[in-house]
Amino acid sequence: MTTNLKDRITYNPIEHRKKLKLPGDARVAVWTVVTVEVWDPTGPLPRQVLSAPGGQRWQPDVPNWCWSEYGARVGFWRMKRILDEFNIKATLCINGSVCEHYPQIIDAAIESDWEFMGHNIIQKPMHLMENERQAIFDTAKIIKERTGKQLRGWMGPGLTETDDTPDYLTEAGMDYTTDWVIDDQPCPIKTKNGTLYSIPYSVETNDVVMNAIQQQPSSEIYDRVMDQFECFYEEGKEQPRVLSVCSHPYLSGVPHRIKYFRKIYEELIDKPDVLFWTGDQIIDWYKEAVKEA
Repeated sequence: MTTNLKDRITYNPIEHRKKLKLPGDARVAVWTVVTVEVWDPTGPLPRQVLSAPGGQRWQPDVPNWCWSEYGARVGFWRMKRILDEFNIKATLCINGSVCEHYPQIIDAAIESDWEFMGHNIIQKPMHLMENERQAIFDTAKIIKERTGKQLRGWMGPGLTETDDTPDYLTEAGMDYTTDWVIDDQPCPIKTKNGTLYSIPYSVETNDVVMNAIQQQPSSEIYDRVMDQFECFYEEGKEQPRVLSVCSHPYLSGVPHRIKYFRKIYEELIDKPDVLFWTGDQIIDWYKEAVKEA
């Protein structure tokens, strides 16, 4: 089959769809995704908070590696304490190497019955992997062996894919990906091995974009997520939406942002007709809802 992006999906405008129904006629399903990565200090890092003197990058990049490492040592635990307080089961998106480098994070997620989502074996774009297919299969194997859970979801680092990624994902037994930020509801993607689904993720309500790239104020994560929720909540009376809260511990878990991360859940938890689901719950619902619509 052709790998042209447009040929993998069917254009289906939301105004023309049959209405889907969430349990209890809820309007919005909130999906909390916490992404933990392993950054290699011996090579170029994914991004920088402190620019290199004279514009010349260097290794080891101590300050920028420490920026990420702080998230694993401190930021993740702040965020998890809040999610546990509100009984939110998150989807933990991880490099396969997180299982080795941050075992306590894996244990904590297992204890709270979080879902796990693959994020490549290392923090490296998919198009730069020597053997992308093997990396996907190895990631699924490592996470299953460590957690006991079959990997159903996938996010490419930086949402990167090659022409073959969707085919490799379904071959490896994946049900969904976040890479296709294309809709407010799940969307089927054609592959050589059956259907892969896109679950609505976000780039604009993502803390990497807001805080690391756009360098918005600390409160931006709250402002933007709640503005998006307000729109979804109103539209959800006619057609339910999926709202993703996309966070990284080295960004949302720092002291000057954590109160805004908490404030999101303080307000959403009291809203009627709102569900807090993991990715596997969303995709299981969608498959049945489409049949019943």
